Amino acid sequence: MDKPVTLAAISGAHGVTGEVRLKLFGEGIDALTRYESFNGGTLTLRKIRSDNKGGAVARFAEIPDRTAAEKMRGTPLTVPRSAMPALAEGEYYHADIIGLAAVSPSGEHLGTVVGIENYGAGDVLEIEGPDRRRAMVPMTTEAVPEWNDQKVVIDPAFLA
Repeated sequence: MDKPVTLAAISGAHGVTGEVRLKLFGEGIDALTRYESFNGGTLTLRKIRSDNKGGAVARFAEIPDRTAAEKMRGTPLTVPRSAMPALAEGEYYHADIIGLAAVSPSGEHLGTVVGIENYGAGDVLEIEGPDRRRAMVPMTTEAVPEWNDQKVVIDPAFLA
């Protein structure tokens, strides 16, 4: 399964020559510069620079002017998961974890991973239970002793 992974989104036009402002979801501009195209090859990156506010300004070959740039507002910039760099042992992409089943060590279904937040001390998984209630679980070896491409194992004590 080679699902698309969203790295940024076009947040609006910048200037009159077709540049766009980007909201970044990854590790900054470097996460985007390793790719030549986005959205299945429909957008070709020509230039990108920091906006010095945590975002970026980019030029795409297919966006010739401000009018076209304004129409692109809200467009996510995606790449196939297979195009992303390989990870070291113990690392993960959020896109690989979101949507996985959350189970107890004994295999009991606890819910689904619906989000991942980071408030500065490390990632926190948001788990939605079968009853639609949500719980936040730290992505630590104590709370999440294992995960794979099918499930995350969660110590139920961390759901209380």
